[in-house]
Amino acid sequence: MKTRITEMLGIEYPIVQGGMQNVGYAELASAVSNAGALGIITGLTQPTPEDLDKEIRRCKEMTDKPFGVNLTLLPTIKPVPYEEYVRVIIEAGIKVVETAGRSPEPFMAQFNENGVSVIHKCTSVRHALKAQKLGCSAVSVDGFECAGHPGEDDVPNLVLLPAAAKVLDIPMIASGGIGTGTQMAACLALGAEGINMGTRFMATKEAPIHENIKKAIVEASELDTALVYRPLRNTARVYKNKVAEKVNEIEREAGKDMKFELIRDMVAGTRGKVSLTEGDVDYGIWTSGIVQGLIHSIPSCDELVQEIMSECTETIRNRLNNLLAG
Repeated sequence: MKTRITEMLGIEYPIVQGGMQNVGYAELASAVSNAGALGIITGLTQPTPEDLDKEIRRCKEMTDKPFGVNLTLLPTIKPVPYEEYVRVIIEAGIKVVETAGRSPEPFMAQFNENGVSVIHKCTSVRHALKAQKLGCSAVSVDGFECAGHPGEDDVPNLVLLPAAAKVLDIPMIASGGIGTGTQMAACLALGAEGINMGTRFMATKEAPIHENIKKAIVEASELDTALVYRPLRNTARVYKNKVAEKVNEIEREAGKDMKFELIRDMVAGTRGKVSLTEGDVDYGIWTSGIVQGLIHSIPSCDELVQEIMSECTETIRNRLNNLLAG
């Protein structure tokens, strides 16, 4: 399958693995890239720029195919040396960067000067247009269905994708709530030139997370996610476990007086990392999208990519084409 995304990224299939905190390690990124899609190392999962450099080198030992790095730009309690992470990415020869959170504008000149294609994740049409104006090579348009931060507009992909496609000149990747080939076909029909999957790649053999987490995703329905931080206007979609339910309870009780300090210890990133690595599903907050209701297996990344592509092409060639027959 050829689209502007496959041509730009040098990949066989227009499928991108989303950058996920404490999940996007070299093991997963290399497996996705070896399957013909684009694997992504999560930059800030690595505690220092030097650690990111080592992780990139490790990934290069596991694949000779293109892979990218995610760099999420967010305000943090402890300042992040973003300039150093950018330097490492460029010096390592990475040619694809997925940015998210705040605008990548401060680093666009450096990326463009060094031939790095920037794909910015956007949760609205206005943000996608801003990314295009800044010189991003593509945008990853993230619908309300997604895991992690869906923005505050609450627009799902059935509306968001065609709305963005109508006004964009650069290619668009559909992101959020996608995990099947039929969904991929639908996204292409709505104007996307590729798809981004996060939660679906968590439930694969190569994903470097505990089997308990993978099984929890497989066993969950589309109703088993929770939206936290809504009163703080920093909404995040997470797996609905005991911690998420307690956070929602505190948010309801606090009402207009809700402050982050009331839940800070419960939602600490270190607790979420323990859940992912040690398999205690209820120990901390961890992200998962409503697509978990469509996930019923734990294949290898290669098996998953082939299944997605087969189902997508079958949907386009047969199911949709047959509607026009006669």
